Amino acid sequence: MKNIYDVLADLNIEYEKHDHPAVFSVKEAEQYDQGIDAGKSKNLFLRNRKGDKYYLLVAENISKVDLKKPQSFLNESRLSFASPDRLKEYLGLTPGSVSPFGLINDSSKSVKVLIDKNLLKFKKLGFHPNINTSTLVIKTDDFKKFLDWTENSITYVELN
Repeated sequence: MKNIYDVLADLNIEYEKHDHPAVFSVKEAEQYDQGIDAGKSKNLFLRNRKGDKYYLLVAENISKVDLKKPQSFLNESRLSFASPDRLKEYLGLTPGSVSPFGLINDSSKSVKVLIDKNLLKFKKLGFHPNINTSTLVIKTDDFKKFLDWTENSITYVELN
């Protein structure tokens, strides 16, 4: 498995690291990220009805995510959460640590990425470094650079 710190160094992406106790939800994270000057996200690892397509939805943390909206523009009959086993298989992650940085482990480029356009209004964004005991803050432009590097399919979406 690749190390996100090595990938960021290779891409010349600077980051601020904020350590905190393990958090498993946006609600839990709120008590630790008050002083972090960055857009915050919720990251959902989803699958289609057949279980043959996987999606990483990166939404602004305050967004109400109605899965019917992405279902519609993806032309999928139903989206649901993928299993912890699939999360581990495709992104090398465990529940609670879902992050776009997990794309470093998707060697087959199977996961399609959906980015909430609302995140683009922030100068910086914070994400777990593939473990839920830290948050890395990077510039939004550097996040786009990272996404380009992954070579996964990236779609910017309006969720609200």
